[in-house]
Amino acid sequence: MKLLNKVALITGGTSGIGLEAAKLFLAEGAKVAVIGTNSARLEAATHALGGDALVLSADLRNPTDIDRAIGDVAATFGRIDVVFANAGAGTAAPLEAVTPEMISEQFALNFTGLFLTIQKAAPLIPKGGSIVATTSFLNTVGTPGLSILSATKAATRSLVRSLAAELAPRGIRVNAVSPGPIATPFHTKLGLPESLLSETATAIEAQVPLKRFGEAAEIAKTALFLASDDSSFTTGAEFVVDGGLSQV
Repeated sequence: MKLLNKVALITGGTSGIGLEAAKLFLAEGAKVAVIGTNSARLEAATHALGGDALVLSADLRNPTDIDRAIGDVAATFGRIDVVFANAGAGTAAPLEAVTPEMISEQFALNFTGLFLTIQKAAPLIPKGGSIVATTSFLNTVGTPGLSILSATKAATRSLVRSLAAELAPRGIRVNAVSPGPIATPFHTKLGLPESLLSETATAIEAQVPLKRFGEAAEIAKTALFLASDDSSFTTGAEFVVDGGLSQV
């Protein structure tokens, strides 16, 4: 088992990539804590993960919620060996429609919340620990209507490099997994009408060299590699899993 007796904290862990990672990490021997906000998804995750996971409600846009969640994990497990900082959301809007509130909200979750989660968890991470952040293929391509979401992911990519350098003396690795278009509920959170969402998905799929959307489990397996000792000499890296969309 790749994560035997490790303690893993997964944000955005109640659906999509995060939930698949939680299931995989449990199967690989980890003790898992997941964080989410939606009450229905929290309940579904509790059922899906059984009694083997700590399921926490916390809004990562609220620093007090982050403090409480990290405190709960510390009280339950005593340490954190792996942080999978995966929570994120975005709103699609053309340049002229972007509001200051849209900017603030997306950065509050996708960057500030991610940063504060890592900051608060870091004192609990021992030597040999691993931090994995979810970025996106959007940080290397230009996509109309997704300027703010893309900027938050580019900021996260830069953060991974900086924190990798800062935490290396403590023996803590920091890496990123960069998903391409993945078949998860994330895309329904972009605020697009269903008809346009379907049309956009078809257009994106046609652009992917492998001609399909990825699966959440495929990203979870990459996160497992970065979380485990299999990647013990890897830090500051970004592993792109996008079917070749940004690479070919």
